[in-house]
Amino acid sequence: MDIVIRRARPAEYAALGDLTVEAYLRDGFLAFGAEDGGYRDHLRDVAGRADAAEVLVAVAGEQLLGGVTFVPSAGPMTDIARADEAEVRMLAVARAARGRGAGEALVRACVERARAAERAAVVLSTQPTMRAAQRLYERLGFVRAPRRDWEPVPGLTLLSYELTL
Repeated sequence: MDIVIRRARPAEYAALGDLTVEAYLRDGFLAFGAEDGGYRDHLRDVAGRADAAEVLVAVAGEQLLGGVTFVPSAGPMTDIARADEAEVRMLAVARAARGRGAGEALVRACVERARAAERAAVVLSTQPTMRAAQRLYERLGFVRAPRRDWEPVPGLTLLSYELTL
């Protein structure tokens, strides 16, 4: 089945929010302390993200496989991007859709959009335990940028990656 990457439609926001939270919860990526700092709500708020960035989905027919937030330049949705960089945020693929290329297609779409916008680089942050995602990023040419690692909440250090365009 062919995977199509496109902008998320408002009718898909709730399902994508649920898919994203479920992916992070099932893989243990929201298990950093009793309080997640409201990140679960942030993951679920696709409409809010779509107001400040570009939310993309991977679909096969009518099946929602996953999504990602592409931030084309520094602004309210950036964590580590500089003015001339794009940022990838909140990549999530449904458990049943893993291994089908949806995650890779979503990241490639972000890189293509960054190139089209003439960004100098694409950056992203990932948890140390997100090893499958890190392998994907490295396979696509991203390199670790330890000088940009940061802590969104005490005790959770996020690893930074960048791809120079």
